Amino acid sequence: MVREVKLKIVNKSGLHARPAAVFVQTAKSFSSKIVVRKGGRSADSKNILQLLSLGVDMGDEIEIVADGPDEDKAIEQLTKLLLEVLPEQDK
Repeated sequence: MVREVKLKIVNKSGLHARPAAVFVQTAKSFSSKIVVRKGGRSADSKNILQLLSLGVDMGDEIEIVADGPDEDKAIEQLTKLLLEVLPEQDK
């Protein structure tokens, strides 16, 4: 079963450089296939160049899609990272 979640990016720097690196490292800790979608384009969440190519900025809405044995945990952890951890680091 595939899990997906839509969310709005709330940290000031979006998913650029350092936040994207943290996101990719977190995604790599899961065995599930995880894709990030924005505006009809998608990127492998475990590939920093693909993720950066989406140009995700503060206020953008993205979709995270996970498919695999730990998909629930992956969605939970990546959502928490984007909505709680990274915005806190912006302060």
